[in-house]
Amino acid sequence: MNSDINTVDAQVLPASHPLQDGRTSSSPLVTSYQGLRGPVTPVWFMRQAGRSLPEYRSLRIGTEMLDACLDPAMASEITLQPVRRHGVDAAIFFSDIVVPMKLAGVDVTIVPGRGPVLAHPVRTAADVRALPALDEAALSPIAEAVALTVAALGDTPLIGFAGAPFTLAAYLVEGGPSKDHLAARTLMHSDPAAWAELMEWTATITGAFLRAQIMAGASAAQLFDSWAGALSLADYTSKVAPASAQALSGVHGLGYTNASSSPAGDPRTVPIVHFGVGTGELLKAMHDVGADVVGVDYRIPLDEASRRLGGTVPIQGNIDPALLAAPWPVLEAHVVDVLERGLAAPAHVLNLGHGVPPETDPAVLTRLVEFVHARSADA
Repeated sequence: MNSDINTVDAQVLPASHPLQDGRTSSSPLVTSYQGLRGPVTPVWFMRQAGRSLPEYRSLRIGTEMLDACLDPAMASEITLQPVRRHGVDAAIFFSDIVVPMKLAGVDVTIVPGRGPVLAHPVRTAADVRALPALDEAALSPIAEAVALTVAALGDTPLIGFAGAPFTLAAYLVEGGPSKDHLAARTLMHSDPAAWAELMEWTATITGAFLRAQIMAGASAAQLFDSWAGALSLADYTSKVAPASAQALSGVHGLGYTNASSSPAGDPRTVPIVHFGVGTGELLKAMHDVGADVVGVDYRIPLDEASRRLGGTVPIQGNIDPALLAAPWPVLEAHVVDVLERGLAAPAHVLNLGHGVPPETDPAVLTRLVEFVHARSADA
């Protein structure tokens, strides 16, 4: 299971990269991720690209999800749609966390209404050893889509993303979505050697997927550990965190220097965000794998999250997605509370505490962005 991906290249971004040439290095998003609180709180939404937008649904007619992800022109257009409509401060690359598994040759499909489903779950050491390596050439549609998107975004940064090793492993072992990830957690303890090999494989492919996006022009990286909340802190730190650190090693330390980002000429690095669902007890451990910013879901107040992180880590979050369908005064009060609690951290990027529900009225998201920008400017 040796990968063809080399993650030991020179740790410098290309001269044409938006961070290197100055297009995005001084953007509200990037500077906030670096811990510098600006005059306006930046805002973007997880799952803003797709689902709730009628233009997305129209474009996707007749195209399967993974096919859309691997069509560079379509993936780029979907990524750009919420930036045009909502005026958010960042685009999030339209893809899916199982795309690198698909590109490696794993038989995975996304079933509407259910999620990723594996034809052959990985349950034994032999299953793990049979997993195919990811060839770097297979990532070319991803790099092409990112390049198309970055060219159209101008000074709006693109966030690259990937699923964390545990979340990918959970899908592989369970064979699809699961509420408790019991089979994955059982394998973790019943066959530690097979589990370690599986985590190395998922770390390698997801790290390569993330690195390809950054090198093609994404200005930040976000690692999603959607199912890490199913783990105890002890299991996370001993059985999962090392693989997450490995996945991030391919982008950790990628540097850039320009006058707008650092007048003194000191190098900056691509900011890395780590987000998980139900991970209030894991926040510090998730930061320690090599993240610069920690995303917080809606289950824990931002000020408490910042306290658990020592008050020194930029945070992202954490509007409750359920309130997007509430009357505006209710949502507004909630957003104000989130913004005020976010002041406990060095910097704050407003986001949801999970993804945009598909039934969300797009006009609400647009109004929310306008409200946050206006309130920050008046503060």
